[in-house]
Amino acid sequence: MPDPDPAAEQGQRVLLLDAATLYFRAFYAIPSSVTAPDGTPSGAVRGFLDMTAALVDRFRPRAVVACWDDDWRPAWRVARIGSYKAHRVATDGSGASGEEVPEHLPAQADAIAGLLAALGVPRVGAPACEADDVAGVLATRTGSTAVRGVDVVSGDRDLLQLVDDHAHGGAGVRVVWIGKGVGNAEVVDGAALAERYDLPPQHPGDAYADLAVLRGDPSDGLPGVAGIGEKTAATLLRRHGDLLGVLQAALDGDSSVTPAQRRRLAEAADYLDVAPRVVRVLRDGEAVEPFGDDTAGVDAADVPTPDLDSTSSRLDEAAVTALAERWGARSPAERLVAALTR
Repeated sequence: MPDPDPAAEQGQRVLLLDAATLYFRAFYAIPSSVTAPDGTPSGAVRGFLDMTAALVDRFRPRAVVACWDDDWRPAWRVARIGSYKAHRVATDGSGASGEEVPEHLPAQADAIAGLLAALGVPRVGAPACEADDVAGVLATRTGSTAVRGVDVVSGDRDLLQLVDDHAHGGAGVRVVWIGKGVGNAEVVDGAALAERYDLPPQHPGDAYADLAVLRGDPSDGLPGVAGIGEKTAATLLRRHGDLLGVLQAALDGDSSVTPAQRRRLAEAADYLDVAPRVVRVLRDGEAVEPFGDDTAGVDAADVPTPDLDSTSSRLDEAAVTALAERWGARSPAERLVAALTR
C-alpha cells in the first residue's frame, strides 16, 4: 500500500517500537568490527539509533515508545504449551536458565535502555509480559483522545494480529513491518493484511491470529495443526469466519472441511484448547488466569501508560552525548535527537 501522507498525519500517531526486533536486527546486520572506543562491539547500539532515527524521520509521530521484553518466555504461556520457545532456553553451569543470546548483545541492550532514558523516549515493560504484549496493550488502550492512530514497528509476524482499521476513531492500528529492513518498511493496514494472507476482510487482525494458531510457528515452538498450512488455514477461515467457526464446521461434518482436515483438527484438540491464548498478544482490559504450573497469570493493568508529552522536555543532551561517546555512536545519536526534536 502507499506510504502514509506525512502532512496529514504528522504529530498525531504514536509509534510503538518492538525494541528487541530492532536491536537484534542491528546486531546481526552490523559487523562485530564496529566497536566502541574501548574495543567493545557496538553495532547493535549504532544500528538501533540509526533505524529509530529513520523511522521517526519518515513517520513524524506524536510520540515514540519502546516496548521492552521484561519476560521473554512468560510462565502463563509455557504452562499452556510447554514447547513455547523451549529451543531458545540456555542453561549455565549452575542450572540457571534464560534466553540464549549472543555474547555481546546484553551489554548493548542495557546501553540502548540508558540512551532511551536520556533521549526522553519512554521504555515500557511489565511483569510476565513480552514486548509483543506491551505493544498489544498500548495499541488498544484508548484513554488518550489526542492519539490519532498507532503504528507498531516490528519484524515479527505475530504483531500483524494487532492491525485494526476501526480502532482510535477510525485512525486505526497499523503495523510497520521491517522484515525486509527499515529502508523497505511496509505499512500494513487491514486491506493490505487481508490481501497478503487472503484473509476475511472484516477483521483481518483477528483472522491472522486464528491463522497463526492453525499454521503454527516453529520459531516459537508452536506446532500448529498437522497438515494445515497457511493457505489451507486461510481458506478455512474465509469460509467459516474465525477459528471457532472452523471447529464448529468440522464438528458438524460440513462438507467444506474434508475428512482428513476434520481428523487433524480432532487430533489437535488439546493444542487448540490452549493455543489461542498463547498466540494472541495481551490487549488492554484483559487478564489471563493462572493455569497449570503458572500461579500468577498476567493482567494488562500492570502495563504502565507512558507519558506521551513532548520528548524534548525530557531530553538530557549531556547524558545522551556521554553515553553515545562511550559506545562510539555519537553521529547516530545526534541524528535521532534531531529527528525527535524536529
